[in-house]
Amino acid sequence: MTDTQLDRPQIATEIRGRRARVAVIGCGDVGLRRYLPTLDALGDRVEIRALVDARPEATARAANAIQGSSSVRQFGTVADMLEAGDVDAAINLTPAPVHAEVTEACLRAGLHVYSEKPIAGRIADADRVIDMARASDRLLLCAPGVAVTRRFEWLRDIAASERFGKPTLAVAQHADTGPATWREYTGDPTVFYAPGVGPVFDHGVYRLHGMTFVLGPVARVQAMGTISSPRRHVRAGPLAGQAIPVTTPDHVLMNLEFANGALGQLLTSFAAPATQAPWLELHFPTATVSFGGESSDKDAPTSIFIDDESDLGLEGWIHGLEPPPPAEELGTVEAGVTHFIACLRGEASPVLTAEHARHVLDVILKAYDSIADGRTHDTETTF
Repeated sequence: MTDTQLDRPQIATEIRGRRARVAVIGCGDVGLRRYLPTLDALGDRVEIRALVDARPEATARAANAIQGSSSVRQFGTVADMLEAGDVDAAINLTPAPVHAEVTEACLRAGLHVYSEKPIAGRIADADRVIDMARASDRLLLCAPGVAVTRRFEWLRDIAASERFGKPTLAVAQHADTGPATWREYTGDPTVFYAPGVGPVFDHGVYRLHGMTFVLGPVARVQAMGTISSPRRHVRAGPLAGQAIPVTTPDHVLMNLEFANGALGQLLTSFAAPATQAPWLELHFPTATVSFGGESSDKDAPTSIFIDDESDLGLEGWIHGLEPPPPAEELGTVEAGVTHFIACLRGEASPVLTAEHARHVLDVILKAYDSIADGRTHDTETTF
């Protein structure tokens, strides 16, 4: 799918003079805490018309949280929502293993789709939904919204300018103990510790989207992984006080070779109690850009080290940098769905493309292949 094919002015024509009508499919923790408040805040441009979840209490709770969509209807299945019609687009927040299945059903019904990560569990499934979106002339965008945050737009501008030379190395991490131990988490965390999810699909995907947004596609992947703690105690939500099994690696280390020759390293973990390591450092021949603090914090600190060989005294760290205005920084989740609504209305050109999401899926799958057989694996996609 080319940029030209993705930039579709007719989408805006479909909703001209009214708000975009969306269905939110999956009313779990991320929907309640992040997506619904964001969509509500965009009430002049979007209307939540349908909520879908197999749990009636989940859709009821979500409906009570919505302020600006008085006509919202609640459904127990995607099929019932699609049969009722009356929506332009779907926000797919279902569990990761069924993302492609739900996206395909919505595209087949003529809806535009924004899918949470990952786009699918297999490359073939990602290919299928991408081909379906192209054939039906529907917009298919995918989380995470890393590439439309100010800090990554700013970072790619620095890299593209080559003012410090071309970037040669990216080192990233996203390490904690996962949603079972998050005291604010309201859902069942079991799926996050099972095959098909795990720390790479849930956490590492953010870093991989950011690294590839700046450095381009990955050519080769090498990885190691282990289950360091076979059970996890749940601290909040419906399973609070219970222990759940860990059946997929909770520590994963990845080495990456980018197509442009740069190298990358990524640690993702659901078994690291805490870290003070930068969540991303991008190294150039004459500079290092370092992001500290919590990556989920839109105001997390940024620093740059200038390696100046002259006698001007410019060498050293500069701390407390902020991406330039004018745009207000949003969190990654909020930025992604806001971008989708803007594209749906013809106010922006798509950045969070399905092809990019497919390539990141490819990188992740190759990492697990490498964990299984100890070999380096070439990727089979690009974007």
